[in-house]
Amino acid sequence: MSVTGFVRRHAIDVRPLRHAAFRRLFVGNGFSFLGYQLTAVAVPVEMYLITQSSLWVGLLGFAGLFPLIGFSLWGGAVADARDRRLVLLASSSVAWASTAALCVQAVLRVQSPLLLLAIVAVQSGAFAVSSATRSAVVSRLVPPAEIASASTLNFTASTLGAVLGPLAAGLLLAGGDETGVALAYGIDAVMFTVAMWAVFRLPSMPPLGKVGSSRWRDLVDGLRYLRTTRIVLLTFVIDIAAMVLALPRALFPEVAEERFGGHGAVGWLFSAIAIGSLVAGIGSGWIGRVRRQGIALVAAVVVWGLAVAVAGLAPWLWLAVLLLAVAGAADMISAVYRQTVLLTYAPDEMRGRLQGAFIAVVAGGPRLGDLRVGATAAVTGATVSWVGGGIAAALVAVLLAVAYPALLRYTAAEPAR
Repeated sequence: MSVTGFVRRHAIDVRPLRHAAFRRLFVGNGFSFLGYQLTAVAVPVEMYLITQSSLWVGLLGFAGLFPLIGFSLWGGAVADARDRRLVLLASSSVAWASTAALCVQAVLRVQSPLLLLAIVAVQSGAFAVSSATRSAVVSRLVPPAEIASASTLNFTASTLGAVLGPLAAGLLLAGGDETGVALAYGIDAVMFTVAMWAVFRLPSMPPLGKVGSSRWRDLVDGLRYLRTTRIVLLTFVIDIAAMVLALPRALFPEVAEERFGGHGAVGWLFSAIAIGSLVAGIGSGWIGRVRRQGIALVAAVVVWGLAVAVAGLAPWLWLAVLLLAVAGAADMISAVYRQTVLLTYAPDEMRGRLQGAFIAVVAGGPRLGDLRVGATAAVTGATVSWVGGGIAAALVAVLLAVAYPALLRYTAAEPAR
């Protein structure tokens, strides 16, 4: 096989970028992903600076959990009943305002952990609605044959932001005071305006199907549909287990300071998982050709858990980053399969609600994981909390596959049921 043929077969598929609306949204998402990662690192670092406690850092996840779950589900129902462009504009505006509030409180040096929790809760609710809607619009911007490629492009763009953002945040926060924190928030607010421009330029996307009179009834219908779609439900369960048990990010500020020499290392820890996801995304041409996607999904989650566990024992920063990158590559593979199933098999009138459930799992699981790992570390220490969680996630993935063999038998050609 020639080099050109190898690249075409294995490199990321960029065909969806031919569509102008998707291309603008992709660019806007790229800027917002990068800016958001600055805030995602700055918030836990600021909380640790104020409290000197990983438990308080873990409580950030708890503060964002319930708004994220509730507004993901409700926002998905609204996205199915209203013009998705307008829903995305409104929710993005609230997200921008919450980022500006974070910047203001840092500039004024309020140093209130409770205020920080409150702003994070508002930001999580806005993020939930905008993320569910942003994912649902993809199927209206590209043809069905390119949905998997469009999802991979979006995941790769988000992981590129998750690589560069934390590294930049590490530089901004190296001084160990709130000046760098405020600057990180400010840059995020500026970059988010590009995403707002991209959303403003989207075409109108009113509902295609019949709209019910009650959003709560629509929500119940979506959850009922999800409950009867067994394979999708199983992928949600296995992802919740992976994120709640094995994601160690609430420990990164503590471990960076105590094991790796200071807050300058925290950027590398926060970006490591995304580095692996980015590499996997760039070389993702083979992902769509895998038919036994159930086996691939379970294997990816097992690799994720074990790689995280070993990373928790690493005595050197470079080794911890490498192992977390392996975990990130596995996580990206499982995420693409789950997203593709939703966008391929769900009818358009259900996609907002199912994307809401997807966002609740994908973003809510890590926040619950922050609480789990922070609370456990307060009792057992950071290393036991980190390593034990990774091992537990791998074991749960295996047990789910054994208990529900339909997950292992699932192939890309199967209809949802």
